[in-house]
Amino acid sequence: MRAILFALLCLLPIAASAQGRNCAPREVVIKRLADKYGESRQSVGIGGQGVVMETFASTETGTWTITVTMPNGMTCLVASGQSFEVLAETLPDGDPT
Repeated sequence: MRAILFALLCLLPIAASAQGRNCAPREVVIKRLADKYGESRQSVGIGGQGVVMETFASTETGTWTITVTMPNGMTCLVASGQSFEVLAETLPDGDPT
């Protein structure tokens, strides 16, 4: 999970540079994801400098969206796709490092 979060946070400069095209106030993005795609928040993580990464998905249709919200309230779409599944995997035995 940390590797995924790190990779997503590396995309922040890309998301910020595309702000006019892929970003909007958080309330607008959340409403659109719910109304148009039936997606609700499935996970959340806090990154550096107050950045919030969230995964939204529809368990009915399988669509998913990853967003990054900046401290100023702007939310940017980072990735989206299909075939979302909820997993509850256990850690392998041994040293986790």
